[in-house]
Amino acid sequence: MSASLDTQKFSEMIKSKRGKIGLRQLATEIGISASTLSRVEQGNLPDIDTYIKLCEWLEVSTDYFTTNTINQDTQNEVVAFLRADKTLPPATSEALIQMIKLAYDSAVNKD
Repeated sequence: MSASLDTQKFSEMIKSKRGKIGLRQLATEIGISASTLSRVEQGNLPDIDTYIKLCEWLEVSTDYFTTNTINQDTQNEVVAFLRADKTLPPATSEALIQMIKLAYDSAVNKD
């Protein structure tokens, strides 16, 4: 599983909270440059320090904007490997495959 940042949700929340506050004023208040704040509001990925500062200003946890994604290729490779392994009885392979699928489904539905 890997996580990715929902930059659209992030930038929209920043713009919404900023409201009519000037870009330069808010950037100074947060401790970042106005150009950085502008880029983030346009949906660009911030560096980690900027991300943390903005999350603190938004009063949300740093995982609020992350989305978990399952690497489907990895799951398919494991399933293929188990099915091809001649040392395992077919019933055992299928039982393991079901467990793996349940684990991946559980990770996806965790949100």
